[in-house]
Amino acid sequence: MDTNNGSSITDFILLGFSDWPQLEHIISGIVFLFYIVTLVGNTTTILVSNLDSQLHTPMYFFLSNLSFLDLCYATSIIPQMLVNLWGPTKSITYGGCVLQFFFALDLGATECLLLAVMAYDRYAAVCQPLYYTIIMHPQLCQKMVLMAWLGGLGSAFILCSLTLKLPRCGHREVDNFFCEMPALLKMACVYSKVMEAIVFALGVILLLVPLSLILISYAVITQAVMRIKSVARWRKVLNTCGSHLTVVTLFYGTIIYMYMKPQNSTSQDKGKFLTFFYTIVTPTLNPLIYTLRNKDVKSAVKRILWVEKWSSNS
Repeated sequence: MDTNNGSSITDFILLGFSDWPQLEHIISGIVFLFYIVTLVGNTTTILVSNLDSQLHTPMYFFLSNLSFLDLCYATSIIPQMLVNLWGPTKSITYGGCVLQFFFALDLGATECLLLAVMAYDRYAAVCQPLYYTIIMHPQLCQKMVLMAWLGGLGSAFILCSLTLKLPRCGHREVDNFFCEMPALLKMACVYSKVMEAIVFALGVILLLVPLSLILISYAVITQAVMRIKSVARWRKVLNTCGSHLTVVTLFYGTIIYMYMKPQNSTSQDKGKFLTFFYTIVTPTLNPLIYTLRNKDVKSAVKRILWVEKWSSNS
């Protein structure tokens, strides 16, 4: 398939799924459906968390931030992906590629840190219930979220600037459906041990350290849950913690495989589908996982809809 029609010599070519042209229309339909669900689900989560006073708690403050992050993450990737899947060209401008690369790194790193913050929140709620409101006071919650966003921003700036400085020797074909770091590193015509060391070090800081903290938090939570005698409270803890642990498993499992292995050890086709999972599927599943299993959110939606109905009838 010719992917260069109408593209400038300064543009990058996103190869995407052009090796399977017969699947591109099917993939575009799936991606469009996932994007709609992502927009509706995450926007609903943000609105409900802010409109219902009973959800003005640290857990839903963090969940609102996660939903906003997922909205931005999906929007930084999917519209351009759909344009390329539907149109005759597969190109993206250099500036567009840089922005997509930067925001994908920024938002992905922020989500890694935010999920660790949410695990600490669950630890405080389950293991220190009497002191929960004292520990997780609004100022601390805001500072923790701010640190997550700044950590993602700083790491994205470092990796983006170093990656874009690597010589490409005229290579313009990005063997992925968006400008992601592993694909851009493979475009370079030199091998940089320094770059690989920096990627590994930041991977440890942004992936392995937060994941270790999450696992430690849930190990302590598991011990606390085993001592709970109330069946109702036991189920509530499992629902809220189970939702978060599901999201953690889906996100970290795929992204660690992609970023913590040597860049030449993962087949590109396999890498594309792993990338598809944590960039397209996970932002769609997050609001479904948190809301479908959460009675508090369901009740809040009913209250908001009832108030709107009552206001329109009065």
